[in-house]
Amino acid sequence: MPISPKAVVLLSGGLDSTTVLAIARSRGFVACALSFRYGQRHIIEIDSARRVAHAFGVQDHVVAEIDLRVFGGSSLTTEAEVPKDRPASEMSRGIPSTYVPARNTIFLSFALGYAEVLGASDIFIGVNALDYSGYPDCRPEYIDAFERMANLATKAGVEGTARTKIHAPLSHMTKADIVRAGTALGVDYSITSSCYDPGADGRPCLRCDSCRLRAKGFRDAGLKDPLLERFEAP
Repeated sequence: MPISPKAVVLLSGGLDSTTVLAIARSRGFVACALSFRYGQRHIIEIDSARRVAHAFGVQDHVVAEIDLRVFGGSSLTTEAEVPKDRPASEMSRGIPSTYVPARNTIFLSFALGYAEVLGASDIFIGVNALDYSGYPDCRPEYIDAFERMANLATKAGVEGTARTKIHAPLSHMTKADIVRAGTALGVDYSITSSCYDPGADGRPCLRCDSCRLRAKGFRDAGLKDPLLERFEAP
């Protein structure tokens, strides 16, 4: 039997990255998950990432420690207030304070290093360019540019023995499309966490951009969010 190739999957424990993990597995990859404790206020997402990795039987799950609070510049890494109750029309304009400067570039750079060590040529990331909050590092042109750079920056790329591929399977999907795709692949969304400002028990605020986009996705898909059902259960 042929050996399944390894792939590094960036896993935050949220709806998008969990769906991407399921997609990577469905494409025949052995997923090696990479999460980050980067000083984020919603640190509870690490617990979700661990639950997701366990549910998928991921054997290699690395949680990298970096502290982006030393730079600040985001309401996710400072005490600044997280925007709430913004209408969808406002979310699609401008770059919100929850944008963490260069976060995806930093994360992908770590993933690239991890992939080199593993001998893997594939990296999966859950960026989305349709239902998103205006982050510049979620656009397809950014992913394409990083892939070109990756193949200039790695030993395998320079020697021509392998070509790094950055997979962003959610790029042109709506949140509803993502929910449907994950549901079809058997994803248990009750163990995920998307909220930027959750309670101590992980209860979502239901008011931040991420919560509102998640709610829209399930609503448009005609499905109930099992995460909410979990917190509503007696």
